Amino acid sequence: MIVITAASGQLGRLVIDSLLQKLPAHEIVAAVRNPDRAKDLAARGIQVRHADYDQPETLHTALQGADKLLMISSSEVGRRVPQHRAVIDAAQRAGVKLLAYTSILHADTSPLPLAAEHKETESILRASGIPFVLLRNGWYTENYLVSIPAALQHGVYLGSAGEGRIASAARADYAAAAAAVLTLDQQAGRIHELAGDTAYTLAELAAEIARQAGKPVAYQNLAEAEFRSVLIGAGLPEGFATLIAESDVGASKGGLFDDSRQLSQLIGRPTTPLAPLVRAALQ
Repeated sequence: MIVITAASGQLGRLVIDSLLQKLPAHEIVAAVRNPDRAKDLAARGIQVRHADYDQPETLHTALQGADKLLMISSSEVGRRVPQHRAVIDAAQRAGVKLLAYTSILHADTSPLPLAAEHKETESILRASGIPFVLLRNGWYTENYLVSIPAALQHGVYLGSAGEGRIASAARADYAAAAAAVLTLDQQAGRIHELAGDTAYTLAELAAEIARQAGKPVAYQNLAEAEFRSVLIGAGLPEGFATLIAESDVGASKGGLFDDSRQLSQLIGRPTTPLAPLVRAALQ
């Protein structure tokens, strides 16, 4: 039995879609904070269990009988370490035979401040004694595509990534990798550095948006503090604005680049190129 935490989220649902191409539904458990949001998964024959990272008692129940576990990292930056520790403790008690964790690209050397909690989670996993595999995911291309409407409106794509090359991939690519790891043998102890086959700068992204939209869009690089202020002015919460600006600066230092093509090797196909993803976002 394979349990997926945060299964009603965007990545979790895509992982389940990929798993259903390989396994019968009754072998998959969707562990979710709010079971009401996963009624569609239950309708597909998947067992839905209540699992809240902040309520350890739910985790112990949710992981009963689990052979393998995909722990999708919490979205609550700043609270991830205790939340992840609770899941790992529950996995120990349940006797999970393999725990796959969605970490961040080059977590041990990444210049992104966001990597700190992932690095600490990896340390907790190593100390736990549970056989584990690390899915060190790079950036989702979708993270940048959400800015397309504003870029088209103002004719400028803002960021702080400078000339940093970003080897992002579609969320569905990372989901396929997670499904592969959960269904392949001899994964314990492996570290997969996952990124897109090709990389681009934000200037090249802006040029691709302009080409497809038929409207002028130029990239404007801002200092971290200025970019953060712009994001806050656009209505983003301060913490989230800080995360985005810091991540862009990390990208300028090579934090979102990898050319090993481990992701495409793992999923058995090329990663999704930038152009069709921009096209879909424009539609």
